[in-house]
Amino acid sequence: MSRDDFELPQSGFTFWNVGTGDSTVVSIDDEHVVLVDIRHLELAEDDDDPRIPIIDYLVENLPRRDGEPYLATFVLTHPDQDHCQGFAELIEKVHVGELWFAPRVLQEYDEDLCDDAQTFVDEVDRRLGAIAAEGVKSGNRLRVIGYADVLDEPPYDKIPDVLVTVPGSTVSLVDGDDVSGSFEAFIHAPFKEDAEAERNETSVGMRVSLYSGSDRLQALLLGDLSNPTLNRIFDVSEPDSTSWDVLLAPHHCSKSTMYYQDGDNEVLDKALMERLEESGSACRYVVSSSDPIPSENKPGDNPPHAKAKSQYEQIVDLGHFLCTGEHGSEDELTPVSFAVGEVDCGYTGGSDDSESSSSARDAVDRARGDDSPPRQSTRFGQWR
Repeated sequence: MSRDDFELPQSGFTFWNVGTGDSTVVSIDDEHVVLVDIRHLELAEDDDDPRIPIIDYLVENLPRRDGEPYLATFVLTHPDQDHCQGFAELIEKVHVGELWFAPRVLQEYDEDLCDDAQTFVDEVDRRLGAIAAEGVKSGNRLRVIGYADVLDEPPYDKIPDVLVTVPGSTVSLVDGDDVSGSFEAFIHAPFKEDAEAERNETSVGMRVSLYSGSDRLQALLLGDLSNPTLNRIFDVSEPDSTSWDVLLAPHHCSKSTMYYQDGDNEVLDKALMERLEESGSACRYVVSSSDPIPSENKPGDNPPHAKAKSQYEQIVDLGHFLCTGEHGSEDELTPVSFAVGEVDCGYTGGSDDSESSSSARDAVDRARGDDSPPRQSTRFGQWR
């Protein structure tokens, strides 16, 4: 399967190779597509570059509305460059019906924002003016995720309360359309007390559920949240709001998810890993949206981290940890995609080679073992 031939699932999740950064496409139905974060690299437009020029793909493959490529919603989890790079080009080439975002971006100092993040703030301001003049409609619609004092200050105090969604709430409206039979986002973060926290901890975190008839597929999309905030999510949440089939490894497979500092020591949070494992479905997958993961890291290395990969591999079946920077064939990397209603969490694989796929399935079956009673614990909360 060539990435140029790849078709978005009618309903599903697609994670693109954009280097170490996020561009997650949530396909709801034939008319509604959501993009969670964006990283568009100009270098990716080179035919020899393995990364995808995501905006080019979207322009060609999004649904059309009034003759334009139509993206129902763009979600900015937080304004780091690897989550918003290319936003200015996106809104120039694509009709973006709605923006979802955490309010932290509105109170950043200009010098702390990259150019695309500043463009995002400018677009929020433009939309507020359009709402005041024309009312809420596609192309000027907003949804603020979370709460911060900046929402009590002009001009953001003019945002209607109905467009502010706080943790613990669900959303089934996309660009004003009720898609409750096909889509639901349960909002986990940011927490109100994190409004002034380090930027990563202000990330939008959500569990997205997609439905097609009686079939369902769920993904945890948690931005760059780290260990303390993830623990708080599990502390305050009911189990049915944290269940998942696909987990996008927070912060591009950073060890900050499952390790914490105790003085000079780095400690594995086994309890959190058990919670993650227990909330996952039987076929669960973990996806790292990153460059290839090294076999080891030096102190101070940025994600992806080999230690994090090792821990994730312990809570999923063999072959169910996937990295966007390694997915596909040696000749061409392909997106990691999951479709509602298909077996094995809807994972579409990275190759059309049926013999290779069969071998992979056989390996997974061998790893799962037989029906004999469990004899020893092999990983968090599981027995073999």
